[in-house]
Amino acid sequence: MSAPEVRRVIVATSNRGKLEEIRSALPFEGWEFVTAADLGAEPLEVEETGTTFIANARLKAHAYHEVFGLAALADDSGLEVDVLGGAPGVYSSRYADDCCGGGDAANNARLLIELDDVPATERTARFRSVIVLVGEDGHETVAEGACEGTIAFTPRGQNGFGYDPLFLPEATPGRSMAELALGEKNAISHRGAALRALGAMLGG
Repeated sequence: MSAPEVRRVIVATSNRGKLEEIRSALPFEGWEFVTAADLGAEPLEVEETGTTFIANARLKAHAYHEVFGLAALADDSGLEVDVLGGAPGVYSSRYADDCCGGGDAANNARLLIELDDVPATERTARFRSVIVLVGEDGHETVAEGACEGTIAFTPRGQNGFGYDPLFLPEATPGRSMAELALGEKNAISHRGAALRALGAMLGG
């Protein structure tokens, strides 16, 4: 008896935390989610020129599909803070690049500076995620998810990445996203919601 065929999907990220979230949320039998590094290749440098999450996710998914010849999954996600007019939004991962050197710690520091005088009642925000899966044949499947919450005054927790230490989800009162175990995070997060929606579409 021949082994069942494995559907390999390349994920357009070098972030191992994001990859583990995807693997945990989409445990499809016969599916293997890999990165360029898993294939012995360098990650692609895809310029995110879109002004929306879906535009950037499409750019990354199609670039990986074309280069590697595999089904490709990409997400673009970010933090939208209401009092900042939805910023940092699509610029979440590079929010501090022009002032503080970039990176998660710098992004969080800049956000706290921007919200320095904002009271707790006005620190409402949400994480938003858009996922694009480009199949072997180039067909697109798009899914979205969001997670409502508020921004803390100081970072809390050691798990997760990005703005997780500052984000207090409505669904887990008293705990930041970075204080949740991976399973707890997937159950309520924006990316978890988008991945579940994608899973439902794919019938996995």
